[in-house]
Amino acid sequence: MKKILATLFACFSIAILTAQELKLNELEYFEKQGVNYLIYSNLFTGGFNDEKNAGIELIHHGVRTAQGGAIRLSSTPEQWDLVPVISNRKIDRMLKTIEASLRYAEYDFDSRIVVTAKGKAIEIAVYLDKPLPKALEGKAGFNLEFLPSQYWNKAYLVDGRYNRFPRYVVGNTQAKPNSEKPKQFKGYNTSDDRGSGKFIDPLPLETGRSMVLAPDDPSRLVKISSPDADLLLYDGRILAQNGWFVVRSTLPAGKTGKVLSWTVDANAIDGWIREPNIGFSQVGYQPSQPKISVIELDKKDKPETSASLYKLGDDGTATKVFTGNVVPWGDYFKYHYVKFDFSSVTTPGIYYIQYGAVKTNNFLIEKNVYDNITKATSDVWIPIHMNHMTVNEGYRIWHGEPFKEGYLQAPPNTDHFDLHRQGPTTDTKYKALELIPGLNIGGFFDAGDFDIETGANIGVVQNFVKTWEYFKPQRDQTFVNQQQRYVDLHRPDGTPDILQYIEHGTLNLLAQAEIIGHMAQTLSNAVLDNYHHLGDAASITDGLPYNPKLGAHEIAADGKSSGVKDDMWAFTSRNPRLDFRAATMFAAASRALKGYNDGLADRALKQSKRLLKEASDLMANQPQENAGPFGSANMATYLQLFIATGEQTYSDEFLKLLWPALERNVSFTLSTALDAVPYMNASFIDKLRPYVVKYKDYIDSLEKNNPYGVPIGLGNWAGSGDVVGFGTTVCFAHKFFPDIIDSKQLYKASNYLFGCHPYHNYSLVATLGATRPKNVFYGNNRADFSFIPGNVAPGILFRKPDHFENYDDWPFLWGQNEGTIGGNTGYLIFGEAFRSLVK
Repeated sequence: MKKILATLFACFSIAILTAQELKLNELEYFEKQGVNYLIYSNLFTGGFNDEKNAGIELIHHGVRTAQGGAIRLSSTPEQWDLVPVISNRKIDRMLKTIEASLRYAEYDFDSRIVVTAKGKAIEIAVYLDKPLPKALEGKAGFNLEFLPSQYWNKAYLVDGRYNRFPRYVVGNTQAKPNSEKPKQFKGYNTSDDRGSGKFIDPLPLETGRSMVLAPDDPSRLVKISSPDADLLLYDGRILAQNGWFVVRSTLPAGKTGKVLSWTVDANAIDGWIREPNIGFSQVGYQPSQPKISVIELDKKDKPETSASLYKLGDDGTATKVFTGNVVPWGDYFKYHYVKFDFSSVTTPGIYYIQYGAVKTNNFLIEKNVYDNITKATSDVWIPIHMNHMTVNEGYRIWHGEPFKEGYLQAPPNTDHFDLHRQGPTTDTKYKALELIPGLNIGGFFDAGDFDIETGANIGVVQNFVKTWEYFKPQRDQTFVNQQQRYVDLHRPDGTPDILQYIEHGTLNLLAQAEIIGHMAQTLSNAVLDNYHHLGDAASITDGLPYNPKLGAHEIAADGKSSGVKDDMWAFTSRNPRLDFRAATMFAAASRALKGYNDGLADRALKQSKRLLKEASDLMANQPQENAGPFGSANMATYLQLFIATGEQTYSDEFLKLLWPALERNVSFTLSTALDAVPYMNASFIDKLRPYVVKYKDYIDSLEKNNPYGVPIGLGNWAGSGDVVGFGTTVCFAHKFFPDIIDSKQLYKASNYLFGCHPYHNYSLVATLGATRPKNVFYGNNRADFSFIPGNVAPGILFRKPDHFENYDDWPFLWGQNEGTIGGNTGYLIFGEAFRSLVK
């Protein structure tokens, strides 16, 4: 008997040991329960991306806590630092290795990273076939970066010495000659050396051969050791607020072969299972609407058979009022999903959901829960993003009046860090770096930065016009004075806010058309050090035109110019397609402005007609491969011109493009078709009906595609915009074809945006009266770990091959946390349409 028990115990011990070891799974990453190592599943791209979503990544008990494992050329890489190209990735399942080839073409430098599963840890080895280039000696090293918000205030050990990760950046730096600074992307420079000729180089917080991160938190405990190189710990936030904690080893000079190795052992809590994510609408529910919670489960979790709804009494006591079955939906990427339907509960009140041991925060069932879903966006977020104005709220100045010195003509053949380019000529009467007068008026900041993206601003004005023409919102909570260049939040001034927003956007775009002669690509920063500016927009520049006769940072004796190269530039290469879009926008704006600002309305209509003619001529004179019609993407252009002018030729062009486009992709095209319904005859509606039926099939297919029944984007920008667009289309399809698209379809998009989505259940709209909205967003105040009310986050970001995430303690990843003026004005339309239909 003892022998049998001993044998069973030995087998059990082996089973536990095996269960703790890493395996190389079918998705080509290393995993054990609670620990995933992604090995170049997501690759570096350089430039606009901040590269915090790539390399060797650690998903630790459900949270991506480390990334960037690669050869880097600085100790604390910034967004525009060079990144390696991953030219080759190989899997060896027998050896349990993943190998990647890394190359820096700028230095003709190649390396190989081989990651091997060894028991419950991984070994990371660096191989060089040629010695390190002289220019990179002392600069190139292997880096692995750890998310500060998951480690600050936790302890760490280096060779047995105890310390604690700082909540706010601390540490020492040294100044080095610029000649020693590694190259940055396309020759950009992320800092202004103030004429010193030196750059800042951080010094390590600690150095040793073994590190233990967070021994006081088993869910974040990681051990790192190296037999052949020092481990250096840096705080990347000392150079940039979006920096991470970095563990680094410098590559040795003059060596080849295996030149460096680490062992990384991320702790896995025994028996750990991710807590269920109970998705529901944080804003609440109307009594009569469908109420379905989507519950996201660890695949090793055993689903409960039921869940319950509790109602909070006026005295604070909780009473169970409903228990219902939990229905399986199935697996979607990493997790398993079940649904809990409590639609039968219709009594107004305060409720929470109980699923097993997990209890949600409370939410409301009440007929008025959707009354305020757009107010923070329209009252706060949008006016804060009005450029060329001082914006005040109570005792707070959000920003002073930016860019008083105006905009200079961008020099020819200039590549911009925000993906713009000035072509070989200026396409204007202005010379390189000459002031283009009159552009510093109106317009909206694009997003977390302070540029005016012309294409986005065109769409923004169209969003405002569409909202005004469909819903005529009379809300007046914002004081806007163009003469004073002053905006005051929560102060009515007798004019509907949205008319003033249309006016403000039109003023800048009209200035471009009238002064430049066509539409600029963008009005943006000339130097990268200004572009990544955080804080008051008015402090990006000194407010004085640049004077090349002055020394750097010198101010002229008359105080009217300076030697600071901080002026904004206008990128003016002409794009007839952009002019054509502007012609459409001006026609729409002229309708909305008529009777409010007749002079501006008349000017807008005049520019609409001029740009339409000139853009059409330019397109006709382009080479044959670029000539021809503008394509189905411009159907909305013809439609809006028809609505504005009543000219049949525009209607004919619209219809000519519409039906083939609907045949190709009904889900993409239907929204434009629905915009035409109020202006077309009955035969148009009859002909459109089969496509609405086809769209209903698309809606039904989404229920099978994912448990939330909405389009979920899988790119490097999360999918809230897709969900908002989907929700808007569903609203108008229901409005015009209620017999095909029933009312229950209206709530899918709102549920997703307000908390029923993967990863967590927070509302993706800042401060939206919800019990639990997101706490942090990527806005121009992101360094404060805060938000701008009404911001709509891009949402739940997909990381290959199977991980969704949305950090709510780290705002600096734009792809999941940055609201844009285009996206937020799109949300305004959705919110108005949704509210009008569900009242």
